[in-house]
Amino acid sequence: MWYDEAVVYQIYPLGLCGAPLQNDGDQSQADNHRILRVLDWVEHIKRLGATCVLFNPLFESDAHGYDTRDYNKVDCRLGTNDDLKQVCAALHAAGIKILFDGVFNHVGRGFWAFRDVQEKRWDSPYNDCKGCPHAFLSRRGTPRSMTLIYI
Repeated sequence: MWYDEAVVYQIYPLGLCGAPLQNDGDQSQADNHRILRVLDWVEHIKRLGATCVLFNPLFESDAHGYDTRDYNKVDCRLGTNDDLKQVCAALHAAGIKILFDGVFNHVGRGFWAFRDVQEKRWDSPYNDCKGCPHAFLSRRGTPRSMTLIYI
């Protein structure tokens, strides 16, 4: 497989692109198109001999990227889905493959199912994650700090 011989260049886009530390949900931040700053790095990455770029979390999140709100949307602090498509096209044109660090086994407090539990408590269909050990509610009925969910 291609990845057996890959030389991977890792990018934490929230840091590299200078995104604010916290996501206040202001969608107008996308107008900054911060993810497009990666375009300035494409030739450098290629000259280093990298054959793949690994993007650490870049989906809509509360803060650091591993506390995902929406897996279908680029974090507004970075830009838009179309901005990411442009970055991916430039990397592919340079012969560089792309991997996403898609943290699909846990979410942040802004995730829709977690918000549902906060609102509906025990009446939420997500209150016990169908019996998983990482339920959103403690036995006392208070929201846990743990952000794990398995759907």
